[in-house]
Amino acid sequence: MTQRVELATVMDRLAVDELVTDYAVAVDDGDWTAYRGLFTPDGRADYRSAGGIEGDAGSVSAWLAENMLLFPMRQHLIVNRRVRFGTLEQDTGDTARVQADYVNPMRFDSPDGEGAAPDFVCGGRYAFGLLRTYDGWRVREVVVEEKWRRLPGRRPAAAAD
Repeated sequence: MTQRVELATVMDRLAVDELVTDYAVAVDDGDWTAYRGLFTPDGRADYRSAGGIEGDAGSVSAWLAENMLLFPMRQHLIVNRRVRFGTLEQDTGDTARVQADYVNPMRFDSPDGEGAAPDFVCGGRYAFGLLRTYDGWRVREVVVEEKWRRLPGRRPAAAAD
């Protein structure tokens, strides 16, 4: 592999990492215009495993905008990003698959705005399908696989001795 190819791969990895981070920040900040802008025109999102919907980025962002009002505090922590580049029409590196684990603490809206700890925490894995476009990397699809959640008032059982 030449240095030029290696540098291009590093730059693509950084751009893909930035796209995944921008995705989390858009959801956490409720910036639905930015959220839609991260997708290709035919981009789709699937939140069904977390009790949500599946559809095009516009309809999913509208659903998120309404449902995230319940949680004025949100913070996606996205880790363990695994990136694999693919080919599209014999042009290496135009697609990417990213698997990334997440933990997402959120706080329910309350009349007094108080609360020291998140009321709701969930975790799982994102599966992103990305496409390189003239405007940079964009999300063609994202599937949320929620693996666990902790709700208010539920405490984990004590460990047995």
